Amino acid sequence: MSAACTNGIDIGFASLNYLQIGFLGVVQGITELLPISSTAHMRIVPALLGWTDPGSAFSAIMQLAALAAVLSYFAKDVRALLQGTVQAIQVRNYQSPHFRMSVGIVLATIPIGIAGLLLSHLLNACGSALRGLPVIAVACIVMAALLAISEWKCKHERRMHEMRLRDALWVGLAQVGALIPGVSRSGSTLTGALFLNFRREDAAQFSFLLGLPAIALAGLKELLVLWHAHIPLEAWQHLAVGLVVGSVSAFAAIWGLMHFLERFSTWVFVAYRALLGIFLLVALGMGWLA
Repeated sequence: MSAACTNGIDIGFASLNYLQIGFLGVVQGITELLPISSTAHMRIVPALLGWTDPGSAFSAIMQLAALAAVLSYFAKDVRALLQGTVQAIQVRNYQSPHFRMSVGIVLATIPIGIAGLLLSHLLNACGSALRGLPVIAVACIVMAALLAISEWKCKHERRMHEMRLRDALWVGLAQVGALIPGVSRSGSTLTGALFLNFRREDAAQFSFLLGLPAIALAGLKELLVLWHAHIPLEAWQHLAVGLVVGSVSAFAAIWGLMHFLERFSTWVFVAYRALLGIFLLVALGMGWLA
């Protein structure tokens, strides 16, 4: 078993120094909420720099930084959603847009919740094949193609308040793909919403709000796993540093993405993902990366 393993859980991040953790926190925070896959970058960046793979547990817990950023940026929307849902339940107005959105978010979380539990033993295992660079490379290219099709073929006219329960379930099913490194949770849900003809900025907001329960459940579950694994105190300190840095960079990423999508399409992310996937395949083929 690798030295980076504790009770079968990969804690490679514990062997990194605080500067490396801070740098990875910035990378994680930015890439978690952009449609370019944070998990992919958590494998690629350390591999390029010759660092230890921080492990899937690090990536999962760093999602809590994204959670804090989303709640901060969309605080007004989240508050209105919660208050509107409570009021709708009190007066039994089950056609309320707020109530329907809340139900939609719950429905959208069920598929990834079930799949995450079923695959957790494979996703979090030391040396998991799913975290291999070939898998990430193919996932990047496939998602680039799907995002390109959604830009090319779909009309982007619908607003978020037009969301129906079947729309939420469709995006929730798309979110399951995020369990595969390289797919990206924000990328899969954004692409799913674009295929439903939502406007780009509405699709992004839809993606962020739908992801709140999934991000929270994944991060908190991983914290519980590490707690039961009795990881050393220094490992917890590493996680704390990463979370603080990641929260700030994730907030900046949301601000930038929302303003970008108000004016531009997602073609830049299509190109980035495709080039990243091709680079990885070439680098692996040439022996530049192991």
